[in-house]
Amino acid sequence: MTIDSAAQTLYSYHHLNQTLKKADAILMLGSNDVRVAEYASDLFLQGYAPLLIFSGGKGRMTSDSFTESEADTYAKVAISRGVPAESIITENKSTNTGENISFTQKILKEKGIVIHSFILVQKPYMERRVYATSKKNIPEIECVITSPNIPYEEYPNEAISKEMFLNAMVADMQRILIYPEKGFQIPQEVPESVMQAYVYLVEQGFSKQLL
Repeated sequence: MTIDSAAQTLYSYHHLNQTLKKADAILMLGSNDVRVAEYASDLFLQGYAPLLIFSGGKGRMTSDSFTESEADTYAKVAISRGVPAESIITENKSTNTGENISFTQKILKEKGIVIHSFILVQKPYMERRVYATSKKNIPEIECVITSPNIPYEEYPNEAISKEMFLNAMVADMQRILIYPEKGFQIPQEVPESVMQAYVYLVEQGFSKQLL
């Protein structure tokens, strides 16, 4: 096993490959990757939903690098790509995936907006965590989970180093393992090959974001 082969195993496990379909709203959950906001914006412009929601305050990966909240930063990205401002809702207080969903639900309720279906958008290696969290918190809403189509080898870029990427992906795997016991997510089956890859990457030092 190598670092790249182990990381590729985790990357593939996190990615769900669900089929896109139209929904009442597109919800991008907090992220440090502008490509996710670009992708969410493009889905709106392609007509997948009439409403685009950005959720995220300043989380563990953006508190030092963003001057504004994640939601406000990415709303500007959407507007720059041609999304009308009146079609955007921002939720800029949440700091984790559960809060992304619950705080957004509160805003929608206050606005009198009823949602029966979401397209939930995140990074490729956070799809499974978003799925597990949505099933726990909003099981009554039909959700499709999606992310930009970025191969593992191309994920690191000038803004996100490979070390940052791998530490974050390993941390998300840990949360998939422990959050069901805390009541934050539904439990999921984890193949032995995925567990071995996770343990190997932790042993290699990619543990900087573990709880």
